[in-house]
Amino acid sequence: MSIPRPSPTLLAFATAAIAGLSVAMIFFVAPVDSDQGLSQKIFYVHVPIALTAYAGFGLGAWKALRLLMTRDERYDLESYTAVHQGTIFGVLTLVTGAIWAKASWGVWWTWSSNQLVLFLVLFLFYCAYFMLRFSIEPGARRERISAVYALFGVALIPVSFLAIRLASDFIHPTVFTREGPQMTGEMFASFCVSWLAITLVGYVMYRAELAGKRTDANLRELREALAR
Repeated sequence: MSIPRPSPTLLAFATAAIAGLSVAMIFFVAPVDSDQGLSQKIFYVHVPIALTAYAGFGLGAWKALRLLMTRDERYDLESYTAVHQGTIFGVLTLVTGAIWAKASWGVWWTWSSNQLVLFLVLFLFYCAYFMLRFSIEPGARRERISAVYALFGVALIPVSFLAIRLASDFIHPTVFTREGPQMTGEMFASFCVSWLAITLVGYVMYRAELAGKRTDANLRELREALAR
């Protein structure tokens, strides 16, 4: 038995409420960092955004795999939408990361940081996905090629994530270790609420875009049928 999905309106209101709670916790519950000061609070936004970008790319790859396994064309649109959302959050990851780095360490970007470069490669790889997709005529061939491309890209996700985990430079300090989160209880609670809020924002955006594209496809099919 399938689990019923919440209505878009209810989901949007719940997401807005959790996002408001997240903002309040970031500014009034999470303590100010002793080294970086107030600028460290962008951590509670930057990291969840990056994780949501990974989730979007991962979901796009999973839907692509489902397309190749079942040949069900609905997975093509779901994969495309997930990749699109992953790319949007990828842009936000790069922007918030650059702001945090500049505010705390005085640099916008450094090419010597492997994790930064690897995330940029991942982001550009999925940007090229759209160039490939729209260079091919709509149909089964475009669906298969797009799906294979999305699957290849997912291999970069663990590489990019592990690069951050293994890094020891100032750009990406490691706060999650085998001993658990290296944060106080207030910081960890604020992070978790922010992560939930941004994940829900990404999910709401995914569902809204998917609904819009499906409506557009249905209208296009109806116009074509009426034109015959």
